[in-house]
Amino acid sequence: MQAPFSRTVFDLLAEQAARAPDAPAVIAREGTVSFAGLHDAASRVAGALRARGIGRGDAVGILINNRKEWLEIFFGAAALGATIIPLSTWSKGPELDFLLEDSGIKCLFLIERLGAQAFADEIVALKASGRHPGLERFVLVDGAPRDGFESYESYRASAPIAALPPGEGASAGDTLVVLYTSGSSNRPKAVPLQHFAAIENGFNIGERQGLVPGDRVLISIPLFWSYGAVNALPATLTHGATLVLQSRFEPGEALDLIEQHGCTALYTLPAMTNALVAHPAFARDRTRTLRTGVTIGAPQDVLKAAEVLGASRICNIYGSTETYGNCCVTPNGWSLDERAHCQGPPLPGVSLRIRHAESGALLGPGETGAVEVKGFLMPGYLGDSSRHNVEVMTHDGWFRTGDLGHLDDSGHFHFAGRSSEMIKRSGINVSPAEVEEALQQHPSVGIAGVTGLADPHMGEAIVAFVVAKPGVQVDATELVAHCRERLSGYKVPDVVRLTEALPLTPTGKLMRRELKALAEAGRD
Repeated sequence: MQAPFSRTVFDLLAEQAARAPDAPAVIAREGTVSFAGLHDAASRVAGALRARGIGRGDAVGILINNRKEWLEIFFGAAALGATIIPLSTWSKGPELDFLLEDSGIKCLFLIERLGAQAFADEIVALKASGRHPGLERFVLVDGAPRDGFESYESYRASAPIAALPPGEGASAGDTLVVLYTSGSSNRPKAVPLQHFAAIENGFNIGERQGLVPGDRVLISIPLFWSYGAVNALPATLTHGATLVLQSRFEPGEALDLIEQHGCTALYTLPAMTNALVAHPAFARDRTRTLRTGVTIGAPQDVLKAAEVLGASRICNIYGSTETYGNCCVTPNGWSLDERAHCQGPPLPGVSLRIRHAESGALLGPGETGAVEVKGFLMPGYLGDSSRHNVEVMTHDGWFRTGDLGHLDDSGHFHFAGRSSEMIKRSGINVSPAEVEEALQQHPSVGIAGVTGLADPHMGEAIVAFVVAKPGVQVDATELVAHCRERLSGYKVPDVVRLTEALPLTPTGKLMRRELKALAEAGRD
């Protein structure tokens, strides 16, 4: 398929609206919206934001689950050259406090609540603390009107934005989004990603999948992830395909959406695939329209998505938020065996090299070492996490991924594992340090150590070892509840083990390899 000519995402939406105005751009719980309809709504949001003083480089936050308003705000803010800050709807109060401070959000769009999480109340409390003077306005997308919040309907009712004067609006090299991703530190890292690279890399990801106009792509993964915002979204949009949004993943509803809308592609993870095929309502006939998509995981995970779920041409992938979601994707036309046992060649414009983990020497085909990537990359972390730039970027512009792997004789990448300490639970990176910090905020906890343990359903389970303060009793159930109040659900330990001591170096540093061995030894 011919690549789009647009270099900014709002122009890309306008391009598709001109090409196929009545074709469905998004199917969501709120209804179906055409490309022309989405472009009009985004233009009105852009006009309203500009009238309120939001412009190029201003930070606009989105604290909303998967719904069409997320897309309207995303494209509307992007039209002005504003920097979009998608916030996780799994975030708890202390996490939101850090994210608001670090990102400098000026205008925040949010839903009133999601499940038991009352976002509007939390934002009011955070603003009242006086810690976020730059947060000037809140826009409530749903719920009853309330003092201090603007109504999203007033944005929808605004006049569409007119042509912007020179120097205003987005340019190709402007930051499109800043995505917060867990890292080896105890705070999420702020990853800036640019318009043109999101479009280029996204188009190439869609090409590897074989997407075409008319495809319907199920998106159950959150749009606030890189997997959603700079992977699924641009891959689908650049090919004139339709996003089928699920507000949040639930396997029964996902099966209904696939069957009802004839989804031909999906973005999945091993835990999601397992949940879909294990659901009592699953039947292969219900997913017969699936053809392609992307997933991660071991060979058996790719095989299950292709042979059991039915996405026979599904692609295996490798990447990170820093590399626009994916930097390697297997072509959908490869044999299933090839796709299951390899993450594919680098995408166009991307290069990989492998270094010896200790000596730093460049390694040849078949030799496993530390993976470095160049091409479509973030320019460097922002905010609090900018101090890590010297650690992850080489002097010649390569990104140190913290992963291990090798390139074969054909230049195809084979992932071997992570050299970092990250835990990958259900496809999501979890920082052990962040979980440890939360545990150690409990008044009865002296020290905590957290590690991952291989799990057939989640990839890795989170196992926490806790040493109580002298003379104090600690209850594991209470500690889990304590974590649930402070951490997103996917960061909460799956197992808490009480112990008398942790493996420490003479200087008091936690010995993580020994901690993992303890977790393995104590496996039920």
